[in-house]
Amino acid sequence: MIHWPDSIPIYLHRDPVDFRKAINGLAVIVSESMALDVYSSALFVFCNKNRSQLKVLYWDQTGFALWQKRLERDKFKWPRKDRLSTITLTHEQWCWLLRGFDYRDFKPHHTLHFTDVA
Repeated sequence: MIHWPDSIPIYLHRDPVDFRKAINGLAVIVSESMALDVYSSALFVFCNKNRSQLKVLYWDQTGFALWQKRLERDKFKWPRKDRLSTITLTHEQWCWLLRGFDYRDFKPHHTLHFTDVA
């Protein structure tokens, strides 16, 4: 598996995509539907209708690259009912999604801020 830097932004396109689309078709979706810069250092993630495949489009400073993952039996926990059409993930959430977890159900402890020691 390719390891991208933890700092790279990760954007999910919520709606299913026709997986006959390749680099050019997905780049148009990034530019027009997602309203993002396809030439930025980011991962743009797409899912097929039955949630068994992912495609990741990214620009590596010399050209576009397309990464694909196909599950043989399971389905990705894809945010189909999210109010946003473009969803931003952290690196940690991205790893959870790839491993089959629903990243929305994982919630860390609340961050506390104190000014005095009691």
